[in-house]
Amino acid sequence: MAQRSKSVYVCGNCSYESAKWYGKCPSCGEWNTMEEQAPVPVKGKSSISSRGIPIAPVQKLNEINSDIENRLRTGIGEFDRVLGGGIVEGSLVLLSGDPGIGKSTILLQVCQSLGKTNKILYVSGEESARQIKLRANRLGVDTENLFIIAETDVASIVEAIKSEKPNLVIIDSIQTMVIDEISSTAGSITQVRECTNIFMHLAKSMAISIFVVGHVNKDGAIAGPKVLEHIVDTVLYFEGERNYSYRLLRSAKNRFGSTNEIGVFEMTQQGMREVENPSLMMLSGRPKNTSGSCVACTMEGSRPILAEVQALVTGTGFGTPRRMCTGFDYNRMNMIIAVLEKRAGYYFNGMDAYLNVIGGFKLYEPAADLSVALALISSLKDEAVNEKTLAFGEIGLAGEIRVVNNCEQRISEAKRLGFEKCIIPFHSYKSISKELKTSIDIVPVRNIRSAYDVITEK
Repeated sequence: MAQRSKSVYVCGNCSYESAKWYGKCPSCGEWNTMEEQAPVPVKGKSSISSRGIPIAPVQKLNEINSDIENRLRTGIGEFDRVLGGGIVEGSLVLLSGDPGIGKSTILLQVCQSLGKTNKILYVSGEESARQIKLRANRLGVDTENLFIIAETDVASIVEAIKSEKPNLVIIDSIQTMVIDEISSTAGSITQVRECTNIFMHLAKSMAISIFVVGHVNKDGAIAGPKVLEHIVDTVLYFEGERNYSYRLLRSAKNRFGSTNEIGVFEMTQQGMREVENPSLMMLSGRPKNTSGSCVACTMEGSRPILAEVQALVTGTGFGTPRRMCTGFDYNRMNMIIAVLEKRAGYYFNGMDAYLNVIGGFKLYEPAADLSVALALISSLKDEAVNEKTLAFGEIGLAGEIRVVNNCEQRISEAKRLGFEKCIIPFHSYKSISKELKTSIDIVPVRNIRSAYDVITEK
C-alpha cells in the first residue's frame, strides 16, 4: 500500500517549510503566516548523463550583443520615468497597490497609448470581458489592437499567448491564476510562485513584455511569497491616501533603471492624469503670514519636489505631551525636538506637537530636517516664516546643519517657482555656481539657531 503523502506548512513571509503548524514562524518570527500545502512530488534521482539532457549554451560576456535596448514607450511620461525610459522587451513587471488605488485604470490607459502600434492581450481573472469594456468606455480606451481574455487557467492563457503572439500581456491579477496540477487554491504561496515562474519563462523565451498585477495584504506588503518580488524584473508600488486624489508610483526594484524615481498622478473621472509639476501641486492653497509653515525640498531620484511642512505646537491638557506626525518619521520628529531643546534652547515641555506634510506626501530624506525644525519653532514662537523662503539640510545631534546632495537642483527648482531666499548648509555653499548665487539669495547656516534668525527676516 502506497504511503500517504503528508502536508507541509509554508510561511507566507519567508517561505520556511515545516512538517507541523506553528503559530509563530521559527524562521522570521511572524505570527499566523504558516499555510498548509500539498507536497510537491520529487522526481526519482538520476545522473545527468543517463537523462541525456543537452548542455546549455555558454557565451562569453564580450560576445553578447547589447547595443540595442528595445523599449516600448507608453506615452505616459510619468509612467515611463519610473520604468527607466519605457517597458523593456521581454521584461516581467509587477504592479502592486491598495484596492481601488488605480492599478487596472492606468494599465488600460497604457493599452490605449501602446495599442496604436502594438498588439496587447489583457488577461482578467477578476472581471468579465463586459466589465472591462464598460471601464474602457469610461476611460476612452478604443484601440483596435487590445484583445481581452477572461481566464484563470494558466495553461489556457499560455496557449493563447503563443497563438496570438502579442507585444504586451497584462495579467490582472496573479492571485487569481491557477495551475490545475497543483492542488492548493488560487492565491496560495505555491500557486502564486509557480504561476509567476511560468510567466517569467514565457516573457524571456518569446521576448514579450508582461505586466502582473499583485494584491497587497493588510500590512501593505505584496500578498504571496517574498520570492515573487525576486522573480520579476521590476516592482512598482502605487501609493496614495484614500482622502486625496493624488497617487504616487514608486519603483521598489528595477533591473533596467533607477529605483529612486517617482511618478505623480491625479485620479479623475477620465482616469489617471499626469502631474508634470508636483511641486506646484503640493504648494497650491498655501496660507500666507501663518506661523508653523515652512517649505521643504526633497529629491525623488533626479527630480526635486517642494512640499509644505506644517506644525502646530500648543499647550497640552494631559500629563504627558502628545506627539503626532503625518508624512514624516515619528521617531525622527522626536529626535529633532530633543535637539531643539538641548542645543538651541527652544523648550517643548508641556506642549503638544503635531506635524503634517500637506497633500499626503511623505518625506523620507534627512534633508527635510531643517524645514521640520523651523516649522516647529515657528509655531512655538507664533512667528510666521517668510513665505518666499525655502530651507533644507540635515540636523545632527549637536544641532549642526549638515551637508546634503543635489543642492543646485533644489535651489534651481525653488527659483523656478518664485522663491527668493534659500537656507542651505554652510559647507554646501562652495559647490553652488556663481550664476545661481547671483540669481537668488542663498544663505548658508551652521546651526539651527542661526537658521531661524535668518528665516524670520522680512
